[in-house]
Amino acid sequence: MSAKVQEVIKLLSAAFRKKYSDYKGLYLFGAYIDGKEHEDEDIELVALFDMQDKSKREEIWPIVGKVETELGVCIDLYPYSEDEFKKDEDLYSEVMEDGIFYNPLGIAKRM
Repeated sequence: MSAKVQEVIKLLSAAFRKKYSDYKGLYLFGAYIDGKEHEDEDIELVALFDMQDKSKREEIWPIVGKVETELGVCIDLYPYSEDEFKKDEDLYSEVMEDGIFYNPLGIAKRM
């Protein structure tokens, strides 16, 4: 995996773990799962929480923006509860087919 993607996952996982006790982990999907750099592509992630609502989404975006600015990357993050994630059938299928799960400590587990 590219060093930038590893750093993104590390920073986001640490920030989400610190702020949210219900943080379950991240799924990496899209172009970056091949482990290569993709200059014109966003780093696509799904963040899972036990509960997800509008206020939590509003709190998440400044965290994502800070990581984007620090690392000079673009992140496309989808925050979901597990139930909401499964209801988004197209995204769920794509992520389950090719995605890589990172637990709250940022450790990868292939699906």
